[in-house]
Amino acid sequence: MNQLNSIILEGNIVRKAELSEPSTGFKVCKFPLAVNRYTKTPEGEQREEVSFFDVEAYGEIAETCSKWCDKGQGVRVVGRLKQSRWEQDNQKKSRIYVVAEHVEYKFMKPKSEKDKDEGEAKTQTETQTVSVTEAAASTTEQAVPQTEEAVF
Repeated sequence: MNQLNSIILEGNIVRKAELSEPSTGFKVCKFPLAVNRYTKTPEGEQREEVSFFDVEAYGEIAETCSKWCDKGQGVRVVGRLKQSRWEQDNQKKSRIYVVAEHVEYKFMKPKSEKDKDEGEAKTQTETQTVSVTEAAASTTEQAVPQTEEAVF
């Protein structure tokens, strides 16, 4: 039985996504995601905490991410955490990253003339969703190259 490994992140892309093809027909798209969290101190002062996550997408979703994931783009990523482990210069190294299984892109709609006339300051958003089905996700998982991973 698999144990639960699921993550949802919503934030902004730090830099343009990079698409690569490590083996023929298999595409990987990588991009960093910044997620902001706002809290208040006991004195009532607002604080901002920024966390950065490395995200990878595979297959069709990788191709779509390479087209739409530009610097500053707002996205929601649903996926899972993955750990790669290897040995380099006699030292054990590891890296944890997010494997995207579903990505939503947040696009800003221009304000209508009516909104401008009424002085409304509302921001409307439109979401385009790209996702991987369970069947496609299991196929994608099998196709992931295991070059960085080593078990010790």
